[in-house]
Amino acid sequence: MTATSQALKLALWAALTVLMLVALHSVFLEAPAERVMGDVQRIFYFHFPSALGCFAAFAVVCGAGVAYLATRHLRWDRLGRAAAEVGVLFCTIVLVTGPIWARPAWGVWWTWEARLTTTLVLWLLYVSYLMVGLYTDSREQRARAAAVVGIIGFLDVPVVYFSVQWWRGHHPVIFGRAQSGGLSPDMWPTVWWCLATFVLLFVALVGLRISIAATEDAISDLEERLSQRG
Repeated sequence: MTATSQALKLALWAALTVLMLVALHSVFLEAPAERVMGDVQRIFYFHFPSALGCFAAFAVVCGAGVAYLATRHLRWDRLGRAAAEVGVLFCTIVLVTGPIWARPAWGVWWTWEARLTTTLVLWLLYVSYLMVGLYTDSREQRARAAAVVGIIGFLDVPVVYFSVQWWRGHHPVIFGRAQSGGLSPDMWPTVWWCLATFVLLFVALVGLRISIAATEDAISDLEERLSQRG
């Protein structure tokens, strides 16, 4: 690792730390309480960016899968694996914060409404993506199978996004007038701070995981060469 890349990584994590502190201050001290749900609505500022983050991550997985199938270069598989792990993490946050928010808002921890159900399916699809490597010792076979699963799994992302429009559900409107259930204008600055924080967190975690995956692949190559010599 060069001194320049090391400095860039340190700057990235420093910027992320600052953004996190600003976002937390904005969520708990600056954003107004929602007039109906009160302070419990503040969990939205973590729930919504996590949802967009997992969509972005799975889009990267899909793109990396297409690139791998076209080129057979393992660097695309490393990118796909890294993005999938971060995407599953963000999707898990969505599935945990959703019921915490739903309990006081809807009176139940979980209801099988369209968006919740399709999000759970999305999580299961990409957990399956991560499990593909457990059933084969060949990196090429694993990468090929994972690429196919990653591409197919992404088909559920637009279903999750449009589910509240296609089927009746309980999820509130985000992009709309405040009088129609959308966010009030004084909430949007906090939303943007949180979105910026999660974008930078996504970049940092994917970069870190790619570095780890490259090291793992190098160790695997070394072990394979040593076994061939033996």
